Amino acid sequence: MRRSSPLRLAAAAIVAVGGLSLPQPASAAQTAPGERQAAFAEAAKAYNVPESVLLGVSYLESRWDANAGLPSNSAGYGPMHLTDAAALTTENHHVDGVEDPRGDDSRPLSAPEETPAPAEIPMSLRTLEKAAELTGASRDELRADPAANVRGGAALLADYQKQLGAPLSDDPGQWYGAVARYSGATEADAAKFFADEVYATIETGAERVTDDGQKVALRAAPGLRKMDSWLDKLGLRRPVRDGVECPPTISCEWIPAPYQALPNGSYGNHDLSNRPVNQQIEYIVIHDMEGYFGPSVNLVQDPARAASWHYSLRSVDGHVAQHVKTKDVAWQAGNWYVNAKSIGLEHEGFLRTGGAWYTEAMYRTSAKLVRYLAKRYGVPLDRAHIIGHDNVPGTIASTVQGMHEDPGPFWDWAHYFQLLGHPLHGTGGPTTESVMILPDYDKNQPYYYGCDKDNPEAACLPHGSASIWLRTEPREDAPLVKDIGKHPTGDSLYSVYDHSARAVTGQRYAVADRQGDWTAIWYLGQKAWFHNPASQPTAVPSKGLVVTPKPGLASVPVYGRAYPEAEAYPANVPYQAISPLQYTFPAGQRYTVGLTAVGEYYQAVTLDPSQHTVVRGKLKYYQIQFGHRVMFVKADDVVLSAT
Repeated sequence: MRRSSPLRLAAAAIVAVGGLSLPQPASAAQTAPGERQAAFAEAAKAYNVPESVLLGVSYLESRWDANAGLPSNSAGYGPMHLTDAAALTTENHHVDGVEDPRGDDSRPLSAPEETPAPAEIPMSLRTLEKAAELTGASRDELRADPAANVRGGAALLADYQKQLGAPLSDDPGQWYGAVARYSGATEADAAKFFADEVYATIETGAERVTDDGQKVALRAAPGLRKMDSWLDKLGLRRPVRDGVECPPTISCEWIPAPYQALPNGSYGNHDLSNRPVNQQIEYIVIHDMEGYFGPSVNLVQDPARAASWHYSLRSVDGHVAQHVKTKDVAWQAGNWYVNAKSIGLEHEGFLRTGGAWYTEAMYRTSAKLVRYLAKRYGVPLDRAHIIGHDNVPGTIASTVQGMHEDPGPFWDWAHYFQLLGHPLHGTGGPTTESVMILPDYDKNQPYYYGCDKDNPEAACLPHGSASIWLRTEPREDAPLVKDIGKHPTGDSLYSVYDHSARAVTGQRYAVADRQGDWTAIWYLGQKAWFHNPASQPTAVPSKGLVVTPKPGLASVPVYGRAYPEAEAYPANVPYQAISPLQYTFPAGQRYTVGLTAVGEYYQAVTLDPSQHTVVRGKLKYYQIQFGHRVMFVKADDVVLSAT
């Protein structure tokens, strides 16, 4: 695809999302910074809903953001996440790479991607229709006008309260049932999780500046008495939690992936193991589904489909389905070494739709689940261990180009780590020789194209992003740095699907140079520049370990997996070649270290788990942040030092 010119769309431009044409709303500069707060107060008064309840529900849906009038991944609009089924796209599981999800040379898989039949659209994805009926506002107005959207949400809450036979009381605790229903959940636990998170937000309070510059605050109201008996009147189903590995505070059910023989002599769709007894779990991998929850859950239940993952998370309410036991190995990351040492979470959504945002409910559920898993298995809460699918390296040179790129530049890593209880922050001073990428998500709005599937070369609408562009020189019009693995010939692209020249929030890099407002890092064997002004920094100092080639070596190879030396393999297990990637790590450059590993390979090529073998050697590796993806170097090839 040709690189589109990085021009911003005009404020009056029309954007097509999922086949629906919408006028772009007014920019933040045209809106007074207190209008959103006033809209909540006015809507609460008009529909006799406690203002704190209205603010709390909106925070759990959108964090009060307008999201440029574009729908979430579950078709929800505006601060109140009013859902409109017409905005749902018809696609599912877009293939943003051609990776083999198992990622094991010893058992290559070639099952094609499958597209399931569309699932029936539930009423929870049609609340905008009801809000239009209750308020008299048009659907277009409810989608595009945040104030009208807030009124629609207030009207829905009041209507839910009346249907429950509950009073339109000034007491926020009396609204528990209506809040639970607002979640759109069909499971009692999911509705309870949503309501409990709303009430926790009301008790602690919150304030922030929204994506469109609105200052909104919710005053803390500690000691609320929640009338959770109203939950029983909703008549929601109670899914089976037997066997699930989830914290009790989230909604979780067991929907198992199959483990069975296939007619062709193969088997699917995961491997049994005994982690962490036989292998330490080192990673938790964050994916997006590139599809919707229901069809994706159907896919993971197909034994013939050569892909699986441990957990699926639903956008509208954060509900979780577990498919594979955490002791077992799912085929999810496209790299067998990483698969054997990781747990995979698939989040409902699409990386390309910049305006299709992830709900706060899903972020919070995901963070609670990851925090639980990390504590259980001793996984550090940092970006060397909590990684995106887009950070997983190719296994060998030939697989690099096809690796996937989700969850993409619109996943808010900084907010996610705040929810994990480990906010990302700098360490050290201005002379520290390594940095952590940490832009302000809402203010950082880089140019991308490729968000509109019907017009793939069109510029994406400006949107907050966790990624920054990397250039060959310290100037805005300089070319992007190159990635010879992703693009053996040709340039890096501004496509939302191309991270060849991007660094993302939480990643640490060694500093290569500084000039004025620009900082250079070592990246894929080259110097990569990014704009980093003191007035709005995109990176912060970050002390840590780095490696550089040993004296006398012109360069050292980098690898996509940390496999053992040949001598470690028993006679019945074929040696897995330690094959370098196409990149080189030249003398004089430095790369940050995320973890230390000892060579390991899990042989699992039969249905019978008694025939599986863990091969563990003595060869020592360091995981380094070499480009957008992590990679490995042999410890014997490098010198370790601190910045």
